[in-house]
Amino acid sequence: MPSTRPETRYAKSGELNIAYQVVGDGPVDLVYVPGWISNVELNWDEPSLAHVLERLASFSRLIMFDKRGTGLSDPVPQDRLPTLEERMDDVRAVLDAVDSRQSAVFGFSEGGLMSVLFAATYPERTTALVLFGVFAKRLWSPDYPWAPKPDDREREIAELERNWSERMDLDQIAPSEDDAFKARLATYLRRSASPGAAAALMRMNTQIDVRDVLPTIQAPTLVLHRAHDRDASVEEGRWIAARIPGAKFVELPGDAHILWAGNTEVVVDEIEEFLTGVRRGPEPDRVLTTVLFTDIAGSTEQATKLGDRRWRELLERHHDLVREQLGRFHGREVDTAGDGFLATFDGPARAIRCGSAVVTGVRALGLEVRAGVHTGECELFGDKVAGLAVHTGARVSSLAGPGEVLVSQTVKDLVAGSGIEFEDRGAHELKGVPGEWRLYAVSG
Repeated sequence: MPSTRPETRYAKSGELNIAYQVVGDGPVDLVYVPGWISNVELNWDEPSLAHVLERLASFSRLIMFDKRGTGLSDPVPQDRLPTLEERMDDVRAVLDAVDSRQSAVFGFSEGGLMSVLFAATYPERTTALVLFGVFAKRLWSPDYPWAPKPDDREREIAELERNWSERMDLDQIAPSEDDAFKARLATYLRRSASPGAAAALMRMNTQIDVRDVLPTIQAPTLVLHRAHDRDASVEEGRWIAARIPGAKFVELPGDAHILWAGNTEVVVDEIEEFLTGVRRGPEPDRVLTTVLFTDIAGSTEQATKLGDRRWRELLERHHDLVREQLGRFHGREVDTAGDGFLATFDGPARAIRCGSAVVTGVRALGLEVRAGVHTGECELFGDKVAGLAVHTGARVSSLAGPGEVLVSQTVKDLVAGSGIEFEDRGAHELKGVPGEWRLYAVSG
């Protein structure tokens, strides 16, 4: 993320205050219109989203805001939800506040609806239009067969409101992401809107139809869509692009609907090239690092058995023990999601010994922890780490049994001569990771 967290400011739109941030000083003004709900400050707490925004800000002056009724902007009554025109007023208020006379508009998912209408209504202020994972309407009709039917849509909204918690099902919008990502995403959504507001906004979006607006867009337009998006069909994206004069359609690999899931680099590369004519690609710092993942086996059952208060107290003791061992073995805590930890080490033997110490130590608390260790090249983004090595470590950990420290062949080979003993656990395919991987359990 930027060296200093962007300051949140407010623009007046009628009687309401609209939260916004500006980051970057590139030659192009780029206003990011988020999907369904957002929170401009939480954007920077999610490593993958922060990285996308930082990339966008590397070639633009990036302008971000929370739509009225979401995030840090003023709430609105659930019986008086904003129209698209009122939300366009919010965009204009923010652009006026930052003295942006002309800008490119980037709309993601539901944000694409307002972006389309804004570009068509204010061609003199729109230098370009970029759409990602968008749809033109959200109810089925014979001439738009990709949208849900009314009963299915209402069932989806009711289910979402009922499960606006850790039980939220996010497989539709981020099917290939791990549980830690989905837990962070659920937290982000809950802190961006209340369950009632989220459901009400979904119902409002269900009634919108911008199909007739598409042919009136004059701005150069780029439509991006992942090939296996489950929430908005790639056929929708292709259909939308075909109705915008001169629009460029790019089909991307992947199944995530969420902008910051999956392969985000190719998304930003396409946007950068479209807006600037240059495709630079990311420039992350890379370093060989050992990652350690831990999580409590059977945590849901334990939490149900103990109740919220006792489980929270036990979880705090678990966290204290893990952090004590991280300090002892010179590990660096990178992330904590629920009952799991991600830590990095400058040597695989220390990571193994730390994982083993955690597994042994938590037994005194009546808990069993599983751990996974892998060494590989990681990308560094501030205090966060990313890259294939991190995904591999997470997949290794997911295959560990209760009370087990599981490591990759790479790790085993690197600690030869350390005295650490292993048991062969055979070859495995790791979800989302190419090739076959031989795994070993630490035995002594």
